[in-house]
Amino acid sequence: MIEKQMKTTLFSFLIVFIIAVNVLAGEKDTVHIISHDQITVVTNPQKGENSYTNWAVFPDKDEAIRQIILKINFGCPDGMRCADWDYVDHITLKRAGGKNGEMLDYEIARMLTPYGGAFGKDWEFEWEVDVTDFSLLLRDSVEVEYKHTGYEPNEDRGWKVTVDFEVIKGQPIMEPVSITKVYQGSYRYGDKGNPIEETLKATTITTDEGASLGRFRVIQTGHGMDSPDGCGEFCNKYRDFYLDGKLVASRQMWKQCGNNPLYPQAGTWIFDRANWCPGDLVQPDIYDFALNAPEHTVQLQMEDYISPKPSANELIAAYVIQYKSYQKKQDASVEDIIIPSKKAVHSRKNPAAFGPTIVIKNNGSHPLKSLEIEHGTVGLQPQKSSWSGELLPGKSDTVTLEGKIPQEGSLNYQFELKKPNGKKDGYLGDNKTISPYEKIAVHGEQLILHIETNKAAQENGYTVTDAEGNVLFERTVGSMVADTTYKDSLNLSKGAYRLHFTDTGGDGLEFWYKTKAGRGKVILLNNDGQIVKSFDSDFGSGIIYDFEVGEAISPINDKEISLGVFPTRAQDFTTFDYLSNYPEEVTIKLVKDPSGEVVEEHIYQDLKEGKFTLNLTRYPKSRYFFQVFVKGEMIYNKRLRVKE
Repeated sequence: MIEKQMKTTLFSFLIVFIIAVNVLAGEKDTVHIISHDQITVVTNPQKGENSYTNWAVFPDKDEAIRQIILKINFGCPDGMRCADWDYVDHITLKRAGGKNGEMLDYEIARMLTPYGGAFGKDWEFEWEVDVTDFSLLLRDSVEVEYKHTGYEPNEDRGWKVTVDFEVIKGQPIMEPVSITKVYQGSYRYGDKGNPIEETLKATTITTDEGASLGRFRVIQTGHGMDSPDGCGEFCNKYRDFYLDGKLVASRQMWKQCGNNPLYPQAGTWIFDRANWCPGDLVQPDIYDFALNAPEHTVQLQMEDYISPKPSANELIAAYVIQYKSYQKKQDASVEDIIIPSKKAVHSRKNPAAFGPTIVIKNNGSHPLKSLEIEHGTVGLQPQKSSWSGELLPGKSDTVTLEGKIPQEGSLNYQFELKKPNGKKDGYLGDNKTISPYEKIAVHGEQLILHIETNKAAQENGYTVTDAEGNVLFERTVGSMVADTTYKDSLNLSKGAYRLHFTDTGGDGLEFWYKTKAGRGKVILLNNDGQIVKSFDSDFGSGIIYDFEVGEAISPINDKEISLGVFPTRAQDFTTFDYLSNYPEEVTIKLVKDPSGEVVEEHIYQDLKEGKFTLNLTRYPKSRYFFQVFVKGEMIYNKRLRVKE
C-alpha cells in the first residue's frame, strides 16, 4: 500500500515537473475566444450605424492572464461583394456578468474599413492589436459589440467579420488594479462656439492602494471635411498630453498611407489621414507614468485651430489603467515576427530572403540594455545574434538581424531571447516564438528589370541589394525620365537579393485619382523575355521583392501577367494593356455597378500581348467594373468611373 502511494506521489510529481518544464521552455497556454464568427456586417442607411452584439465567455477573474491579442478578420460575405467605403467601426465592451450585469461601454479597438469595391470573392485580411490593458474587464461573460457605421447600400455589399480574442494565460507582466474612463466620444474640433479645449477637460485620477504605475491609453482618429483645411480627416495637427498640468508628450496626429499593407484598394487609399488609413486597425498611444502622489490629473489638448465652416470631429477613447509594480526586474519578450512571416499585415516585406526582423519588448522594471537572440529555421542550426540599446520598461523596439532566411527545412522560423542584461529572464513563457513562412522564388543569373515610367518619373528610383546590404544595381530617385521605357540588365551571381522600387510621392505608377500622371509598370523578366514577376502599378510608396539566384529555377507561373486599364476615371476613352507568357483566350467585360449588367464584352483568342482602346463616350455618368478573364477565371477587377 505504501509502495503504491509512493508510486502515485512520484507520478504526480513527474506530471507537475513536466508541466513546469514545458512552461519554462516557452510553451504558451493560449485560448481563442471568438465573439463574432464570420458574421455578415452591413450598414443601416437610415441610422448611419448598425450594431452587432454577442456574448463571449472569458477566463474567470482568478485566472492569470499574460496577454490578450484582439484579431479582426475581414472577408467578402457569401453571396455579396465587399463593401465600398472607409467607415469607422467600433469594438466595444457593453456589459459584464450577464444580462443583468454591470454596464461597461468601453471602446477597446477601432477599425477603419477598406475601399473594398474591387476585392475578389476569396479576398480576406487580418489585423491585430494588443488589448491586455482591458484584462480586468475581459472576464467571465462579456457582451461585445461590433458597431459598423456608414450609409452605403446594404442589399448587395458588406463584410464578413470575425472578432477573435487570443488570450494567453500566465503570470501578468503587471497586475492591474483599476481602469478609469477619461474620454470616449466625438469631440468637435475647430468650432469657435464649442471649443475642444473646453470639452477635453482634465480628469483627476485617485491613486488606488497598491498601484504604482498609471497607463494612459488612447485611440484617436480625425474625421470631417471642413473648409479650408480639410479637418479633421485631412489636416495634420498636433496633440499634447498633460500630466498634473505639465506637458509630457506631443505628437502629430497624422499617418502616411502609401505603405498600407492592404493594397491596392478601390478608393483614395493612398491619401494620408489624421492618424488612420482605410483598411486599418488603429494602434493605441501609450503613456506610462509613476503613481507617486495621492492623485494625478491627465488631459489631452489639440493644436489651436478655428475653422470658418467647422465640421471636424476628433473621435477619442482614452483610459487610465492602474497597475501594481512590474513582477520581474529582467523580463524580455518577442512581441511579433515581421520577417519572415505569413501575416497579411507584413505582406509587403515577405516572402523574405534575409534580414530576420522581430519586435521585442521590455516587460521588466529595469531598463533593457542587452539581449542574446538565437534564431533560425526549426530543425536547422540556429544563428546567434546580440542586441544592445536602452529600452525602458513597457517599451518596444524593432530589431533587424543579419543573416539569410533558409529556403529549406520546415519553413518555420524561431526566435528565442536569452539573458536580458546578462541575467536570467524572469519569465520564459514569451521568450520563444515561431513563425511559418513561404519560400522566395528562384531565378536565373540573367534578369531584365523592365520599367515604364509615367509622367511623375522624378518620384521613382530603385536598388538591388544583396544579403550583406551592398547595392549592386541602382537608379537614384529623380534620375529617370517621364514616359520612358528602361530595360536594365541585372547580371547576378548565385545568392539572395532584394529589389526595392521607390515612389516618393506615395502614389505608385498609377492611381485612379491622378489621371494626368498616367500609368507606368514594373516587370521582372528572365533572359528569354518571359515574365518571372509582374508588379501591380497601384502600389503606393514602394515595392519590395526578395528572390534568389540559383540552379533550381522556379517554373514560369502562367498567372504572372502584366495588365491594366487606365485611366479608370475617364471621360471618353480608356486603354487596356496586356502582356503574358502564353497565348490564351482572354475576355474583358464592362459591368455596370451595382446592377451587374454586362454592357460591353470582348473576347480575344490566343492573346499574348496587346493594347486596346475602349470608347466610353456612349455611356452615361456611372461606375463600372472592368473585369478580365483568362480561361474563364477572373484575374482582374478594377473600378472604372465614367464621366465622374
